[in-house]
Amino acid sequence: MDDARYDTIVCGAGTAGCLLANRLSADPAHRVLLIEAGGNDDYVWIHVPVGYLYCIGNPRTDWLYQTDPDPGLNGRQLRYPRGKVLGGCSSINGMIYMRGQARDYDGWGAGDGHGPNPGWSWRECLPAFLAHEDSWRGADELHAAPGFDPKGRRAGGEWRVEQQRLHWEILDAFAEAAVQAGLPRRDDFNRGDNEGVGYFDVNQRAGLRWNATKAFLRPIQHRPNLQVWTGATVSRLLLGTGPDGRLRAEGVEVLPRGGGAPMVARATREVALCAGAVGTPLLLQRSGLGPADLLQRHGIAVRHALPGVGGNLQDHLQIRAVYGVQGVRTLNRLANSWLGKASIGLEYALRRRGPMSMAPSQLGAFTRSDPARPHANLQYHVQPLSLDAFGQPLHRDDAFTASVCNLNPSSRGRVAIRSAAPDEAPSIAPAYLSTDEDRWIAAQSLRVTRRIVAQPALARYRPRELKPGVEFDSDEDLARLAGDIGTTIFHPVGTAKMGPAADPQAVVDARLRVHGVGGLRVVDASVMPTITSGNTNSPTLMIAERAAGWMREDAARAG
Repeated sequence: MDDARYDTIVCGAGTAGCLLANRLSADPAHRVLLIEAGGNDDYVWIHVPVGYLYCIGNPRTDWLYQTDPDPGLNGRQLRYPRGKVLGGCSSINGMIYMRGQARDYDGWGAGDGHGPNPGWSWRECLPAFLAHEDSWRGADELHAAPGFDPKGRRAGGEWRVEQQRLHWEILDAFAEAAVQAGLPRRDDFNRGDNEGVGYFDVNQRAGLRWNATKAFLRPIQHRPNLQVWTGATVSRLLLGTGPDGRLRAEGVEVLPRGGGAPMVARATREVALCAGAVGTPLLLQRSGLGPADLLQRHGIAVRHALPGVGGNLQDHLQIRAVYGVQGVRTLNRLANSWLGKASIGLEYALRRRGPMSMAPSQLGAFTRSDPARPHANLQYHVQPLSLDAFGQPLHRDDAFTASVCNLNPSSRGRVAIRSAAPDEAPSIAPAYLSTDEDRWIAAQSLRVTRRIVAQPALARYRPRELKPGVEFDSDEDLARLAGDIGTTIFHPVGTAKMGPAADPQAVVDARLRVHGVGGLRVVDASVMPTITSGNTNSPTLMIAERAAGWMREDAARAG
């Protein structure tokens, strides 16, 4: 495989990489190489929905990253899961299908003062969502399913979206309390305006996880023009000079699992980076593309200074308020008895239903931190359980958790290499709660939670606040406690920001081409200029769908 040649090399077989390889290899004349550092997605716990508990923190499926000690979290470090397996984060995530809000994409299109990003408004992005959606809701102007849309056009795709396969009495009561607190009911969170309360749709098929491998890669694995390398780490880009005299990506250097000599793969058209909001900036930096001072500090020759590489990191910090309850069953009690565990396993084995089919969060709500907000800026993930921290045992007494996050944080962090070695873990500094606005919204979000829980619909269960505790009520106390109990909800984006060349922090243009480097695109969540208002996996698929179209257009023009 040394010095193998392809038309396009896709680095990273995660959410975006699987779709991109599918679309590009549909042309039998287009030779595509897809490279993944992890292994096959044949681990049983990838496919059982509750198995994310055994995939996160598992070196078989997770990069095992940690954040730096974070001042906004009062010096705490967080586990920072990223998928290291075919399917990437779609193989270990919470399976929630969420596009975000129309205003997110309209904001991308308008830009942030340095000029617009043409082609990224909600209206322009919606067809890319529909191109791969396979929704249980059927086809209408905002959803697609196999068959034909109302205008008789072929519709529907590979990305299966289903209803969840269980309900909980305590979650139904929380939803009713949210309505009593002024939130509208919301049956569908994917129509451009999310405000309201309802159950999330999930990426599952008949009670099994539906990941990007099943959707986009497995059906095309027979294509002779597509090669997939697993257990192969892209150590750096090979950069040369193109016919126009500009710097150009000519291929990649690949390190095989278990050691051995590096391999080289060359691309005659493009290299696409799909390694995610952590992996992509690290690969750019190791290749000499990034902040000049960082590269020089680690002895890396600066091939093209791009100050924004690794900056602009945004994530959703979930603040986990926990309430003990009485007179209602939660997963705490069910999972802490042998009889309960046996019933859970039997229900799933016979019907593919019950707690083993659960996404990490079932009930969702979007609302405003204060009435003056023009739109919903908070998202809730509500769970019929409680625990000290992700991966820890469930508490024994019945309780529920209402996790709330600021959808549009103003804090900005960074991702950076610690050395030129591809096997050294990076520095990840999310800078949570580093702005006055974010700290104020954190305090207000806990007050909104209290207002919902105080409604009559929950009174019969006698909810009592275990975290953070009713004795804490000042803005200062609540912001500090948000730092104590907040944790990532696994939505890092923005570290290869999209923007015009006039923006000194922009890394890619509106068609996702890296500024100043030919033959190189970034196609993953790192290009988001601002984080979407909700879960980020399906917006990443939309980004890949759009990029695939542009790459096919460019290839056709080039002949």
